[in-house]
Amino acid sequence: MSPTKGGLVPLERIEGRILLLRGQKVMVDSDLAELYDVPTKRLNEQVKRNSERFPEDFVFRLTTEEVETLNRSQFATGSQKHRDPRLAPSALTEHGAIMAANVLNSPRAVEMSVYVVRAFVHLREAIASNQALAAKLNELERQLKGHDQAIAGILDAIRELMAPPPTPKKRPIGFVTGEEKK
Repeated sequence: MSPTKGGLVPLERIEGRILLLRGQKVMVDSDLAELYDVPTKRLNEQVKRNSERFPEDFVFRLTTEEVETLNRSQFATGSQKHRDPRLAPSALTEHGAIMAANVLNSPRAVEMSVYVVRAFVHLREAIASNQALAAKLNELERQLKGHDQAIAGILDAIRELMAPPPTPKKRPIGFVTGEEKK
């Protein structure tokens, strides 16, 4: 990923690298290392050296199945150039990405951490607005179901009014005896 003018990376490009794994929004270590302009190996070394700063809710190793899924999907993992082939990639949450910038302590990492956090926040806001929109749509659907029933009732009443009245049975002309009625 090459930076744009002024060394900045568009938010959309960062957001495109944020994945949903195990119910959390994360970035794969190689993508984060590329953003921070450090080798993946260095990023992982710093995470390992500062393990007390990276609890399980900040960083976790991907399973073989997760790696295979990522490699098959459009979100293929980044460069494997600086990766120990015996180790699966790591996934860093928003907090893990911030902590990684702090332990790397490079100007680029500090600068990019702001953009990474903004990307995570932007995605969180988008998800929240989508959930609010979904709730409103569900409410409208419930209201429309009630309206549909009312409209169907009105249409039935109009059809009854439009139907010609039943023609009464005509009485025969003349004198009718009781036997003829039966």
